[in-house]
Amino acid sequence: MQRRLFAEWLGTLFLLATVVGSGIMAENLAGGNVAIALLGNTIPTGAILVVLILVFGPISGAHFNPAVTLAFFIRKEISAHEGALFVAVQIAGGIAGVFIAHLMFENPLIDPSTHARTGVSQWISEFVATFGLLATILGLVKARPEAIPYAVGLYITAAYWFTSSTSFANPAVTIARGFSDTFAGIDPSHVAAFIVVQLLAAVAATLTFKWLLAE
Repeated sequence: MQRRLFAEWLGTLFLLATVVGSGIMAENLAGGNVAIALLGNTIPTGAILVVLILVFGPISGAHFNPAVTLAFFIRKEISAHEGALFVAVQIAGGIAGVFIAHLMFENPLIDPSTHARTGVSQWISEFVATFGLLATILGLVKARPEAIPYAVGLYITAAYWFTSSTSFANPAVTIARGFSDTFAGIDPSHVAAFIVVQLLAAVAATLTFKWLLAE
């Protein structure tokens, strides 16, 4: 269990270091072109997800996401105690990853975001993004488990561009990005609504695929 928890912590750390670090780098190099900055943030995020799931999947299942952990709890594949520990280390790892990104780019260590991300369109986007992510995982977990790393990376790459929220789809990521007043940040006062919608989408996707796959 200690190895599984460390894997979840370290994987989520690298995920957030990539999301925030690439966002800072992209914004620095884009010369004010938001589309180029978003592309520079998207490609590293999709790529690191493939790598992290391949590396840590055999150890912890590579959740890196409380919404994913919730789905597997509903499926009775992880206990409530294990799930709570997973969520705790995911959040801690995400915040640590943000701090490391800040240190690498000489930003203030704790720099609460002022990037507004709120409103019905954003909440619908987060529901769609999270539902789609869980659909990707649950649709493949038995039939094509070896494809999950690539499918998740590709899905998030696409969802960065087809959702107005740029697809957080992860409560731990959402919390951590509240600590970063950078391209990838979210105003801390807008975090709670994102998390509620993400968790509702995780439940909806889990129940939908339980029915679709007759599990």
